[in-house]
Amino acid sequence: MFEKVLLLALFLFSFATLLFLYRAIKGPTVPDRIIAMDTIGINLISIMAILSVLLRTHAFFEAILLLGMLSFVGTVAFSKFIERGIVFDYDQNG
Repeated sequence: MFEKVLLLALFLFSFATLLFLYRAIKGPTVPDRIIAMDTIGINLISIMAILSVLLRTHAFFEAILLLGMLSFVGTVAFSKFIERGIVFDYDQNG
């Protein structure tokens, strides 16, 4: 029963990822696309975690951590780019 619930969750996360992929490509505004890409990253983390439980392995944990960090940094960089127009803010005095 537990494996069936995990398989259903895996299917639902995969379907949601496809919908967010459509939103990331077709999105009417840039912030919509950034939110869709961030949500795709979260869904991929969830998919890898469910696969890790289903396959009874710890091999995906490092990949989950790495994808989480990259997703966070990417979202912050895109948000800062939208807000200011630049990603790196260099100080004129030093």
